[in-house]
Amino acid sequence: MLSGADSFFSVGLGESLGAFGILTSFILGGAVFVLIGLAVTRLLAPHRPNPEKLTTYECGEDPVGDSGIQFHIRFYLVALVFLIFEVEILFLFPWATVFADPDWIMTDTRWGILALVEMVIFAVILILGLVYVWQRKDLDQGAPSPALQPDKPEILEKYQVINERYLNPQKAVPLIES
Repeated sequence: MLSGADSFFSVGLGESLGAFGILTSFILGGAVFVLIGLAVTRLLAPHRPNPEKLTTYECGEDPVGDSGIQFHIRFYLVALVFLIFEVEILFLFPWATVFADPDWIMTDTRWGILALVEMVIFAVILILGLVYVWQRKDLDQGAPSPALQPDKPEILEKYQVINERYLNPQKAVPLIES
């Protein structure tokens, strides 16, 4: 005999809402749970903004210059090439799961040969695309030349001290002058 909770989930909820109704109720329950957590955090968390907290965070460094600088187009090209290859690699997972079943392939061995030929063709196309992008030197990002800011020579001097210290470790230049 089913207990009250078992009968609710196995018979009552399943028959009244259906499969998609149960899924929808879980999604709505999760959304309500997240919204309640955000509301409680908003009510209880301290909110004390100041100029230091509102500045742009750049790995512990004070922001220097305009934040609207233009990036070299190669960064976007590398990102697009990465996305293209990443999406194409996703096609390997369904192939691997379908053709990993030995019972299915043993019914007719031609399926296994066909799967192998398909994947070899797919890999050759991927490799040709990579060779093409590599020959065009679209993967070379190059070293950007940093724009030195002459209006802040003290920052430039500090960086020069750090560079001296790591380029010439024998001459240990102190970071903080006493």
